Amino acid sequence: MTQTSVERPSQADVVARVDRLLAEHLGAPSEEFWGAQFDLGLAWIHFPEGKGGLGIDPGYQEIVDERLIAANAPQNLLRNMMGVGMAGPTLVAFGTEEQQLRLLRPDFTCEEIWCQMFSEPGAGSDVASLSTSAVRDGDEWIVNGQKVWTSMAHVARWGLLLVRTDPDVPKHRGLTYFYIDMHQPGVEVRPLRQMTGEAEFNEIFFTDARIPDSQRIGAVGDGWNVAIATLMNERVMLGRVGKLIGSEGGVVRHAFRVWNERPEAARDPVLRDRLVGLYVESEIMRLTMLRAEQQRSGGTPGPEGSLGRLMVSEHQQRCFEFIVNLLGPEGMLISDYEMRRPEIIGEIALGADDKVDLQKGFLSTIGGTIGGGTTEISRNILGERILGLPKEPDPGRDLPWSQVPRN
Repeated sequence: MTQTSVERPSQADVVARVDRLLAEHLGAPSEEFWGAQFDLGLAWIHFPEGKGGLGIDPGYQEIVDERLIAANAPQNLLRNMMGVGMAGPTLVAFGTEEQQLRLLRPDFTCEEIWCQMFSEPGAGSDVASLSTSAVRDGDEWIVNGQKVWTSMAHVARWGLLLVRTDPDVPKHRGLTYFYIDMHQPGVEVRPLRQMTGEAEFNEIFFTDARIPDSQRIGAVGDGWNVAIATLMNERVMLGRVGKLIGSEGGVVRHAFRVWNERPEAARDPVLRDRLVGLYVESEIMRLTMLRAEQQRSGGTPGPEGSLGRLMVSEHQQRCFEFIVNLLGPEGMLISDYEMRRPEIIGEIALGADDKVDLQKGFLSTIGGTIGGGTTEISRNILGERILGLPKEPDPGRDLPWSQVPRN
């Protein structure tokens, strides 16, 4: 008996689904639009059918994204960056069927916001050295420790959590990955105030917080492999953010706006040359990310995402530095220093509208080369995984974690 293969949707099918989505749901509340996008398989197009995708090449996602952006459809990536960009891909790669069916749709519709908790006060660039512990107690795990620099934890329902479950093996092998309810007992979220006055970031304290084993993602002790997939998706996600703030808008748009507001006599040819250079840079960044996406063959991305993340963060800094220089003495003024806890990450630095606070945007982007892995770490990844350079020496890499000296 000959088994017939299932015919996968074609490019024409994808376009037809996007047209249907726009015809039937454009103008509806954002959550309703995103729900319809998920149900049509246009959320993460390479995910399995019924889980926000169509099971086809991720390159088709570019078709979806471009048509939705052109139609001015609502975008959820900035609303739920950790959920859409990191939790979803991690769950579909390592999560159970029950986890995927329960969590993917409300993640994409932004009904449930996510945060990501890897970094600790003593484990930033070297995440594998973390000390937050989880001890098994029957069908539960008891978590104690601290995480830091956690974006948007104050509005998150769920948190991706990497903890140490075995201190007597080398640091990379004793980690396990969970997701945790950010509102449950034993989880305390404290704001970290930035130089803008706002507190996008938080520090998290766990005191005998209990997690059911059903909220474990991946095998016990395999947390590092799951975390690597999350981090690779984070860098791809930051590259996608770069496309949203490309030459037609965002940071470059503000640079051109401020330039056009200057008197003709003040438009210095040297500054004009820098502005054109920033525009060219933004186009290179956008096209490089397009190429990286088209080269991805499926599910888990490679280190190319680090290139996009590196380009985006440094490009934002250069653009805002140029803008502040154009403003002259006004660039030294800040509108206020009120303590706020925003509901959308990066809404100042990403330039959501023409009334963006440019001075605060400048201050916000200073940290862009630290968050999500420092630029030095990104360059190490590019050197090791793309150029084939040797890894940096790590004397404690093969020692049991409990025997490695720590601060």
